[in-house]
Amino acid sequence: MTNARELYERTVAELAPAAAHNRLVELVEAGTAPVEALRRIAGEEYRIIHSDRRSFALIAARHADSSPTSAAFFLGLAEGEGQALDLLTPFATAVGLPPADLAAYRPRPAAQTYPHYLAWLSQNGRLGETVLALLANFGFWGGYCARLAKALPVHYGLSAEATAFFRYFATLPPDFEPTALGLLQLALDEGESAEDARHAAVMMQAYEASFWAALL
Repeated sequence: MTNARELYERTVAELAPAAAHNRLVELVEAGTAPVEALRRIAGEEYRIIHSDRRSFALIAARHADSSPTSAAFFLGLAEGEGQALDLLTPFATAVGLPPADLAAYRPRPAAQTYPHYLAWLSQNGRLGETVLALLANFGFWGGYCARLAKALPVHYGLSAEATAFFRYFATLPPDFEPTALGLLQLALDEGESAEDARHAAVMMQAYEASFWAALL
């Protein structure tokens, strides 16, 4: 029987070497990233957050009858996206993308592959695939956000309010990992494929990398 934590740790170890290199984050840390790239972060995230909030709500509805814990978990993620959206506006405004321009921003196709895949998972993915993909990815995403939260005030003069969006994602809620691992173990115990779940995580991280590359 596959152990959820062992599968998670193996998957993260497999993805970590490539995920360690993020060109845009490195440029921000050096103070050489163009401000236009920061505007693109805001504009793309505006579209991503709206999409992900709906995806999480749909996943919760799909699993409401079979797994109340899963439904509550994904509804919590949907609510979290709403909070993130409120925090995004000060960042966008600080880098020159006020609310009207933020709403009018036209996304780059390659930057939107992540939410498109999550939307696909919300309709077609099994519980184990979805949970492991998010569990592995959120750690890398949170690491990027922590680095940006530290570098943006130093090199771009952004205030605490303007960087609150990144601090919000830099640390996962204390119950996120144990709850996600519990759901992953439930899925594995019910016969879902560990390899399918691992592959979903690989796909998700590739789409994460596509997002960052598309901003430059």
